[in-house]
Amino acid sequence: MKKTQKVRVEFRRNRNERTRNSDLTRRFEEHGFEDEKEVGVERISGRSELSRRRTVVGKLLDKDAVQDVGFAVLPDVDIDAVISGRVICVHGASSDVQTEDGQIFRCVTRRILKTLSTKERQPVVAGDRVLFRVANNCNDNSKNNNYSAEGMIERIEPRCGVISRESKHRKHIIVANVDQVLIISSADQPTFKPNLIDRMLITSEKSGIKPIICINKVDLIELSTLQAVVGVYAQMGYDVILSSVVNGLGIDRLRARLKGCESVVVGQSGVGKSSLLNAIDPCLQLRISDISAENKGKHTTTTAELLSLSCGGYVVDTPGIRQFMLWDIIPEEVFGFFRDLRPYENICHYPDCIHLHEEDCAVKNAVAEGRLDMRRYESYLAIRFEDKYCR
Repeated sequence: MKKTQKVRVEFRRNRNERTRNSDLTRRFEEHGFEDEKEVGVERISGRSELSRRRTVVGKLLDKDAVQDVGFAVLPDVDIDAVISGRVICVHGASSDVQTEDGQIFRCVTRRILKTLSTKERQPVVAGDRVLFRVANNCNDNSKNNNYSAEGMIERIEPRCGVISRESKHRKHIIVANVDQVLIISSADQPTFKPNLIDRMLITSEKSGIKPIICINKVDLIELSTLQAVVGVYAQMGYDVILSSVVNGLGIDRLRARLKGCESVVVGQSGVGKSSLLNAIDPCLQLRISDISAENKGKHTTTTAELLSLSCGGYVVDTPGIRQFMLWDIIPEEVFGFFRDLRPYENICHYPDCIHLHEEDCAVKNAVAEGRLDMRRYESYLAIRFEDKYCR
């Protein structure tokens, strides 16, 4: 990271004129066709409305840091006038920030952070480490809301341990600064979806976060029906836990995995994420609800929230997802994130084999001989060759 300097950075274009003018009749009655005359000279300078670049005083980040924090520069702030904190929850334009001593501040985001050009859907996410300034005139504004005061987020520190997905061609960061991800799926109600687990495993491998697979609601089925899929994931070295809130199976193992760590819980709606967290730590008292008549989960949890565990550590409860589209992963990279398929890559006859239609393909031969799981191979093909899952 370089020293503080003046840096030219790109901003979002948010002050353009309307695409369609709604006052053409009035302008014609007042000026006739004079407004339609051609402009003799058109000047584009640094202050033109076509320009999106401005000078910002801050620290220029290298390429890897930009990938994590989303911005090309960290704006300069007065360190003596700000406080460091952790974003525990985001509510639209405001965020709840907790300091090291446990105080919670309701903060808005500095305008420069919201207008810097970035591919991210929102500048501040749960888990962010930020520097914020306490407002001077808000001592009495938040007494009834259990907030110490209000403030303004001045800077977002570089992130690590990011779980993100693609949403409308932009990067949707679910949580930042975690060291492990608990991928929860249900054995039934809603239907077990191992392909969704595969996509989440790819994201965790890409981000360098330790994945833990949890199959919940195993009391609804015969455990023997899960033996094959559990064995496949376990042979690849993934930690797989079978759980049930009804009979308490796996709760102690999950509590031991979360103790002292900063974790995030992800999974589709209705798999029982909040119910599991309540069983692990009854003090959380998270809101839960039954699944719908269509055997689909309801969005009971509406926003990602950083929660402190009584056994030590933090966990982020996230809203349920029904589709997980990969971000920043090109199709050619997908094969490398499949641990079970990867060892066969160098055995294929062709060095650029895509393991689909080529002859003498080691991967296809291993699948045919039963050495590789057919479902995992089909999952690779779906992610590799269906554009809607890979951006």
